[in-house]
Amino acid sequence: MNNTHYFFLGLIALIHIYIVVLEMFLWVKPKGIKTFGLKSKEFAEETKVLAANQGLYNGFIVAGLIWAIVSQKTDVAIFFISCVFVAGLYGAYSTKKPRIFVIQSIPAIVAFISMML
Repeated sequence: MNNTHYFFLGLIALIHIYIVVLEMFLWVKPKGIKTFGLKSKEFAEETKVLAANQGLYNGFIVAGLIWAIVSQKTDVAIFFISCVFVAGLYGAYSTKKPRIFVIQSIPAIVAFISMML
């Protein structure tokens, strides 16, 4: 892997660290409610355990991306950026929020293409 690959993997990891923080710690705060377009503070409170669970899974993605960077294993990197791409694709489809595709899937596909060149 070269510096460009590390840049993209690091960028994707940072995006997901931010998502982890939003889902696990800021879900019921104004920032979390606004970011995710939640209908009310009460709804946020009712769903905070589910959001924390989502955040935990995003944390596993971060761990995998960091593992790929530290180990310098291209196959590990490809696996985890593929997971990010699929998660972004499904998230955008299931929530009808194309912004999820832009934030998650586009950086992942750019990283993937970079690694294939």
